[in-house]
Amino acid sequence: MLSLSDRIEALFMSVQKPVRYMGGEYNAVMKRPEDVSVRYAFLFPDTYEVGMSHLGMKILYHAINARDDAWCERVFSPWVDMADLMRQNDIPLFTLESRTPVKQYDLLGVTLQYEMSFTNILEALDLAGIPLRREDRTDDDPFVICGGPCAFNPEPLVPFVDLFAIGDGEVETMQTIDVYKAWKASGKPREEYLKMCASIPGIYVPSLYDVSYNDDGTIQAVTPKPDSGAPAVVMKAMLPKLDEVSYPERIIVPYGEIVHNRIMLEIFRGCTRGCRFCQAGMIYRPVRERGLEHLMEMAEKLVSSTGYDEVSLMSLSSGDYSCLPELARQMVQKFAARRVRIALPSQRIDNVLTDTLKETQKVKKTALTLAPEAGTQRLRDVINKGVTEEDLMRSVTDAFGQGWSAVKLYFMLGLPTETDEDVLGIADLAEKVRRCYFSIPKERRAPGLRITVSASVFVPKNDTPFQWAPQLDYDTVVHRQQLLKQALSKVKGVDFKYHAPDLSYIEAVFARGDRRLGEALEYAWRLGCRFDGWSDQFCYDLWLKAFEDCGLDPDFYATRPRSEDEVFPWDHLDCGVTKAYMLREWHKAQRAECTQDCRKGCTGCGMKRYEGACV
Repeated sequence: MLSLSDRIEALFMSVQKPVRYMGGEYNAVMKRPEDVSVRYAFLFPDTYEVGMSHLGMKILYHAINARDDAWCERVFSPWVDMADLMRQNDIPLFTLESRTPVKQYDLLGVTLQYEMSFTNILEALDLAGIPLRREDRTDDDPFVICGGPCAFNPEPLVPFVDLFAIGDGEVETMQTIDVYKAWKASGKPREEYLKMCASIPGIYVPSLYDVSYNDDGTIQAVTPKPDSGAPAVVMKAMLPKLDEVSYPERIIVPYGEIVHNRIMLEIFRGCTRGCRFCQAGMIYRPVRERGLEHLMEMAEKLVSSTGYDEVSLMSLSSGDYSCLPELARQMVQKFAARRVRIALPSQRIDNVLTDTLKETQKVKKTALTLAPEAGTQRLRDVINKGVTEEDLMRSVTDAFGQGWSAVKLYFMLGLPTETDEDVLGIADLAEKVRRCYFSIPKERRAPGLRITVSASVFVPKNDTPFQWAPQLDYDTVVHRQQLLKQALSKVKGVDFKYHAPDLSYIEAVFARGDRRLGEALEYAWRLGCRFDGWSDQFCYDLWLKAFEDCGLDPDFYATRPRSEDEVFPWDHLDCGVTKAYMLREWHKAQRAECTQDCRKGCTGCGMKRYEGACV
């Protein structure tokens, strides 16, 4: 009889990319099951090449495996061809390291990076043979723990998840493992583990809370059940100093191509800019920088242990790192002989980038990526972007003068108060960027100007000042996309990319949804929805059928304006920034008033309530 590993390998010749399921990569961590007390399966609910590009997974994989008593192994969503073959051949979802069925693990951690991956979580549970509904699980099933940005509004996933980890995961993940060992030794029932975890900072146990509703369908209250011991408000977990927690010194090097096939070096966490649309800028506060010397040590270890030829300096706004020019200079100097290039992600266009760009181009140039977000100054003030047209023109002119010829510009359509004039302003900016290129003498500029304009559809997110705003209706979004497409067609050399509004609509439903959406989520999955974030897999009609058959109106969640006194489904989870602060910012947005970067003076967002924050 063939082993499970042999049966898995027998499928490789029948699927698109067998490298997704092989495992055995360089730097993957192998341990003996008998040597550990806790086995932890870490699921990224998307394909291997997407999940292997995610920094958070690398950090937690390293942190868990640094323990002698635990073994963390990776799991990714099998693509549709592999999933179908696994069902036909009775092969359960397995980990890459040991090819052990996921159902046999103690803890199943899931990262929630994107609302449109929610059906993939149900698909993974089903493939693993784990009951979808948490109340149906027994002692033979792992505990399902979800974390990541979408965990700040986890309510649509509540029927399927045992625990949610809110905030920085490095410490709370360790604590859930410690509590698991204590619970296992106690011999107490499954429910007791959940109650024990409820005392961990940042851990939300949804089964310990009741939800009541008003007659109009809005939330009346979310309250702990009597005698549950659960807190009325779950405060997020926060690491005061990043240099005091471990960072991967060896990362797994995949056999095949992945989305971001390079070293990702997190130079700081958080952002102080206060863009009103940006969920990450709110939930990851406060800013915590890693020391320059520590970063250089980390980079050396990662380059030596992987052989990668690119290091990306990662953060929400890398240009705000206080020692960025010096860091870039030292890294280029250290790694130039090894032909290792230094890459900067999307940049703030008000940063003085000339020195840093000059350093990072010494090995190899990449496209300069800037995010103006809006086409007019009025709308940039509404979103508190804090940059001007002059900032953009100066940045691109500096870049063109340093030898860049490719620029990517990111915008959003459907921002609150947006008009057709604001949309046309995007085309006007693109034309002005083009003129900046030709303002550089021909002998100094690089040949082959390429300008890419990308316009996503704004999705109002929980825990932002725009959580009160409705999403723009479908027809108006399509009108503005076509308006911009026509205007940009008159700007020579511009490539225009935009997102499907139907996908963004479903994203908005779940971004601000409540636990009643769990029924529609499961129904949509049973209808065949999976890999919804992939345009060739997304089935809008099936989603609409799921909402209709479950008696839910998606407009209630996506396009309905919210009253200022409405209780949100996530109000019992504290992201650090208070609701009162976000409401003040919402009022200022409607007046197109800006709020300063809090590094220039505290703006009273509420983070100082957290010990060690803002020091």
